[in-house]
Amino acid sequence: GMSKFSGRTALITGASRGIGKAIALRLRKDGANIVIAAKTATPHAKLAGTIYTAAEEIEKAGGKALPFAVDVRDEANVQECVQTAVNKFGGIDILVNNASAISLTGTVDTEMKRYDLMHNINKRGTFLMSKACIPHLMKAQNPHILNLSPPLLMEPRWFSNHVAYTMAKFGMSMCVLGMHEELRPHRIAVNALWPLTSIWTASMEMITHGEGAAGSRTPEIVADAAHAILGKNSAEYTGNFSIDEDVLRAEGVTDFDKYAIDLSVPLSPDFFIPAGKYDHCFAQSKESKASPEPFQQAKGEIGEVIHTMKALLSADLVKKVDATFEFVLTESSGADKVYLDFKNGSGFIGEGLVHGGADVRFECTVANFVKMFKGQLSPTAAFMTKKLVIKGNIPKAMILENLLKKMKK
Repeated sequence: GMSKFSGRTALITGASRGIGKAIALRLRKDGANIVIAAKTATPHAKLAGTIYTAAEEIEKAGGKALPFAVDVRDEANVQECVQTAVNKFGGIDILVNNASAISLTGTVDTEMKRYDLMHNINKRGTFLMSKACIPHLMKAQNPHILNLSPPLLMEPRWFSNHVAYTMAKFGMSMCVLGMHEELRPHRIAVNALWPLTSIWTASMEMITHGEGAAGSRTPEIVADAAHAILGKNSAEYTGNFSIDEDVLRAEGVTDFDKYAIDLSVPLSPDFFIPAGKYDHCFAQSKESKASPEPFQQAKGEIGEVIHTMKALLSADLVKKVDATFEFVLTESSGADKVYLDFKNGSGFIGEGLVHGGADVRFECTVANFVKMFKGQLSPTAAFMTKKLVIKGNIPKAMILENLLKKMKK
């Protein structure tokens, strides 16, 4: 209830929008003071929300907020932010390291200024903010640091397509691995929290050009999970790499439909989710499972898929996607290749390969190809469960996936 976080102060980085803001609003509901430490003080061209609009939302809801324009890369600025928070609220009880930069690019395509941005915000920023808050957390009654970062899975598939981003996110998780042990004597809990599914936020919208909503959940699921973690005894609950749904199930939550954006579509797993363990979570909740089809039948259905897709091609679609895709379908004579051109004119789909190589290459079985195009298998789920290999431009693959979801409606 209201008392749980009453009088406690939470400093949340990147809280002007998205997951950070959802966590801020959730803790505010239980009486926490919120320090909105984010860089957007003037409105961003493509993303809604500033530290002031977020603070206003919190104050409207009857809470106390301190908007502070902070660049987590700047040591003096970070120290000033923390000191201002302590002066206003008397201390810091909770630090949520949520600020993050993302670029899903391979080695050659990652500009060094993007590399530096990701490493300076995600990894160095998390380290610096923690360092600045620790002296104050030591005085708190139930001190917590929570990093929005993934479980440390040393599998090539999480590195091969976007090694720079993965290193930066895993750096945040390494802070958890080190600091939870280091700070145990001071009973400061240090945990990581990561969503099971993709979460629909303004930055996701920017990455997928508005095509990523269908298989996603709302930020509230992460906020509810963060709220649960931050309410736990800091001397006991530390060093965990938690997944939002697991945390909430342990709290007795059974209704996850309320977090879905579109119940008719299978959920898309987030990056860095371990294979196998969560497969059952990504089923389409409102439709029956299709029985696996015999191979010959599936083969005939490739033609059907191509036929269906042809009807959907349009110049508008081409403008939205602007990429070429090829599917290499295994378990046959090796001649099964399908390509989609969503780059030129009003698009094209046919058998064979894209001349000069496609932007994205998918490798899977014929049966799974058909299932994906029929909406019985989410491409992300197929990728996570190793039924689908994806090479090339990952954001474009996400755009294609979300178009497929829309087609199913």
